[in-house]
Amino acid sequence: MKNVLSLFIAIFCASNALAQVDNGYWQQHVEYKMEIDMNVENFQYKGKQTLVYTNNSPEILNRVYYHLYFNAFQPGSEMDVRSLTIADPSDKIADKISKLKPDEIGYIKVNSLVQNGTPVKFETVGTVLEVVLAEPIKPGGKATFNMDFDAQVPVQIRRSGRNNAEGVALSMTQWYPKLAEYDFEGWHADPYIAREFHGVWGDFDIKLTIDEDYVVGGTGYLQSESKVKKGKKTLHFVAPKVHDFTWAADPDFIHDTFEMPNGPTLHFYYKKTMKQEYLDNWKTLQPDTAKLMTYFSENVGRYPYEQYSVIQGGDGGMEYAMCTLITGERSYNSLLGVTSHEMAHTWFQFLLATNEAKHEWMDEGFTSYISSFATNSLRENKQKNPVARSYRSYIALANSGYEQPLTTHADRYTYNQSYGISAYSKGSVFLAQLGYVIGDENLKKTIKKYFDDFSFKHPKPHDIIRSAERITDFELDWYYIDFAQTTNTIDYGVKSVENKTIILERIGLMPMPIDLSVTYIDGTKEEFYIPLQMMRGEKPTSATVVDDWAWAMPTYTFEASKAVKSIEIDASQMMADINRENNTFNVK
Repeated sequence: MKNVLSLFIAIFCASNALAQVDNGYWQQHVEYKMEIDMNVENFQYKGKQTLVYTNNSPEILNRVYYHLYFNAFQPGSEMDVRSLTIADPSDKIADKISKLKPDEIGYIKVNSLVQNGTPVKFETVGTVLEVVLAEPIKPGGKATFNMDFDAQVPVQIRRSGRNNAEGVALSMTQWYPKLAEYDFEGWHADPYIAREFHGVWGDFDIKLTIDEDYVVGGTGYLQSESKVKKGKKTLHFVAPKVHDFTWAADPDFIHDTFEMPNGPTLHFYYKKTMKQEYLDNWKTLQPDTAKLMTYFSENVGRYPYEQYSVIQGGDGGMEYAMCTLITGERSYNSLLGVTSHEMAHTWFQFLLATNEAKHEWMDEGFTSYISSFATNSLRENKQKNPVARSYRSYIALANSGYEQPLTTHADRYTYNQSYGISAYSKGSVFLAQLGYVIGDENLKKTIKKYFDDFSFKHPKPHDIIRSAERITDFELDWYYIDFAQTTNTIDYGVKSVENKTIILERIGLMPMPIDLSVTYIDGTKEEFYIPLQMMRGEKPTSATVVDDWAWAMPTYTFEASKAVKSIEIDASQMMADINRENNTFNVK
């Protein structure tokens, strides 16, 4: 195991070093060592954390910040107040935080913090620990932080917590003081209000002491398990090159493993107290999870770790490093669907690791896209368009008047529903529609190139577009600008048809190339492709290619070869046109 881990780290460091030489890219690095003593009677734990922080940036750091996520689960927190004041609060949160009693809240209390042996000034501000350094960390320099902290696991409300609705004792996600990310945009010490997470790549060494009858699963490779006094045991985990560490524990967990022929080993943790139908579902899930793992590895990129765990816990489904927590008392289709989605996050969140607070659509949307196709690959009755629901949801939002651009911070959407549709549905449409623009095969190549070029590197929105441009040699910035940075909409219509003369019109502000299906009076059909001039290229097509359409021109006229009976713009419905009623025309 040590040789494998050393090779993994060496390959990553070498590739990262090359990236820095090639394009100036840099990222920070952390090494966590923690000793945790959990009291399962009162759900409190004590922690000792040693963190070695390497400043790979070209800038001097005078401050650092830690996330203290559990502090969100207290009456009066920002998460609580936001849930009480937003027009459409999540049912999972609602007013539950405001009603927590002192022994039910969550907290992380930092007792002491020293930098290289010298105490530092720190202040807890909600879910963020603000730290003034004893001495600046220079470019290329390192600092060792030693911290003692106490914490309490909250009653399960959102993702983390104790005793969830299905009786899982401990869902330990975002449970430790976690150093905030710093990159070329500066610090990302966002308060925890409702949404997702962002973290620094690093290595974790965790020693967890807990009651000996608890079964524990999560991030990391188990190195040893030893009994200690008073009926407790200590489990030692290590996890290389991850940006989070998660675990769950329950005395009633069944622990199954499923060996894939070429790895990784799949682990499943679920409660033996469930009804038999749910227990059967978890058994059926195991070979299907292996098929999903294969699908993602073949269609996105190779999974680099030696294990992956599907764990019953949390409040629905949420992705973490090398594992996911999902609720388990579901129909089989629901269980498979949530596993597919959360597992897909491994690629688009834990290996590509975009900043979910700023670019949530790149995580949730791209995950929704690929997981829809993965799940569809396992169905007997396959859907023609697995992401059709995403299109319907996005178009409804675009027509509602409540849409905000995808550049909106995840916490700053006016409505939770607007956030959900934007992140999941519009983000999914972004990829699917990109396939309409550049061609499906080019999209497949783009996804793989994006993963190859930017895994372990926190990519930004322009990186997916640049990957597509490198594959196709097209100019595609217009697509990202209009679809992600604005709420401009796509609306093309048929203005008139007279004998052979077809006149189309652009009604919406967003430009697109056009696929046009024409049926002639004699019953024959012909497909046409109208390139978008500003794209500077044409997708692979068997259709008849006609002259370019310059975006500023509101109408487009061309002559068909014969008298026209009917036409349809985008018969595939892969263009997110917000009004399809004007996409067809029948000659009377």
